[in-house]
Amino acid sequence: MTHNSWALVTGATAGIGKEFVELLATKNYNLVLVARDARRMTAQAADLQARFPNIKTEVLSADLAIRDQLKKVEDRVRSSDNAIDVLINNAGFALNQKFSTGDLEQEQYLLDVLVGAVLRLSHAALSSMKVRGHGDVIIVSSVASFIAGGTYSAAKAWATVFAESMSQELVGSGVMISALCPGYTHTEFHDRAKISKSGVPAWLWLDARKLVAAGWRDHQRGVIVSVPSWQYKLLTGLTKILPRSVVRNFGFRARNKRRG
Repeated sequence: MTHNSWALVTGATAGIGKEFVELLATKNYNLVLVARDARRMTAQAADLQARFPNIKTEVLSADLAIRDQLKKVEDRVRSSDNAIDVLINNAGFALNQKFSTGDLEQEQYLLDVLVGAVLRLSHAALSSMKVRGHGDVIIVSSVASFIAGGTYSAAKAWATVFAESMSQELVGSGVMISALCPGYTHTEFHDRAKISKSGVPAWLWLDARKLVAAGWRDHQRGVIVSVPSWQYKLLTGLTKILPRSVVRNFGFRARNKRRG
């Protein structure tokens, strides 16, 4: 793609989303930044313009759990003006609560962002990309999608299987979709959710920049479910051969331990 191509990244201001923004900027993509914090995005866009003067940026402030705001992003993805060639479905968060005793509205909000927004933005992107005969969609899922770790794991399991399903539908279309499945990664994610990081061994923590670079390479190679680290390739491989009762118990224990 040339420097005239456009990419849209949700959850663009921090963590994995921010690293995708940086990577795509180095590849001369014009960028649409999507997040809730307009001030932070505006500063990010100005910084990108200063460092990458050959690209253009747009800022689109939206809470993806609110349908009217999500529709603004959908409309931008569907637009034929400055058409989106790369969609990074990254926006997400976790909850530090038990489902049965927790706040149900928070659980609904989580599903609206992790499932509802991914569903609608992917539909907007794929329908437009198929007409043009090219495009890339990456859904940031999680290794949590392979275990039983509450609503978050269930939502990420949907994301991973959705990417696999759509990859079959898209065969021969020129459009590619993949799920990127990180494990523990050095970002703001756990701090925002007030999830304890104690007890997680150092060898399980990943560098966000390296993770994104590896995920992008996997996507370009046609890898549909990308687990770009030896640690998590090993662990996710074990989930496929261990009895499901063991995997369920592991997910339950890990989730409870993270609550600190």
